[in-house]
Amino acid sequence: MKISSEFSKNALHYGSYNIIQKRVIERLFNKLDYEPRKILDLGCGSGAVCSKIDWDYDSFTGVDFARGMLELHPKSENIHCIYGDFNDASLFRKTLEKKYEHIFSASALQWAEDLERIFYEIKKLDARFSLAIFSSNTFKTLNKTANLTPLLRSAKEIESLQKKHLDAEMEVIQYKLEFESSRDMFRYIKKSGVSGSRKVLSYKETKKLMRDYPLNYLEFEVVFLYT
Repeated sequence: MKISSEFSKNALHYGSYNIIQKRVIERLFNKLDYEPRKILDLGCGSGAVCSKIDWDYDSFTGVDFARGMLELHPKSENIHCIYGDFNDASLFRKTLEKKYEHIFSASALQWAEDLERIFYEIKKLDARFSLAIFSSNTFKTLNKTANLTPLLRSAKEIESLQKKHLDAEMEVIQYKLEFESSRDMFRYIKKSGVSGSRKVLSYKETKKLMRDYPLNYLEFEVVFLYT
């Protein structure tokens, strides 16, 4: 299953499970030192960034590759939702214009197929930005317990790629999310979209992982990039 299909499938449940994503957005907004009026959100989802804005703005453009998410996004005269994939180079070439004051991307760019190209495209848009990218230490103990290779790039790799084009202020933050049971934990993984579309464990292997996992929490690591 494509990652976009996975997000669309769980769109109605996403708001109940995106706890860490909400913390990430809170941190992005806390770092803002002005109120941008022309905004672009790459990987806008169901509108968490848009809903967080509490000031007047001229335009908000949200881009996402999951139709189910876009259907839930806030709508108004100055909100424009685009069904598109930032992995598609034509999105930047044909659709997005050099007219934004600020670019947000909260918990989406970890799914970039070519992150360096995305950084290059963001640079060309000539706007300030607030980006949050989950890194390979997300689910660190879970991956180790299941003997799985991390899906995501390391913080060092993200840093190296962004320095080629953005040279932004960067910080790496770890989060923990506790659960009452392993069943609740794995339900979160399934519904939140943080595992992408990967399903590499059999039912038997999943049961074993639930039994052997040594923690009552999941680990997350997020790279924040600001200008």
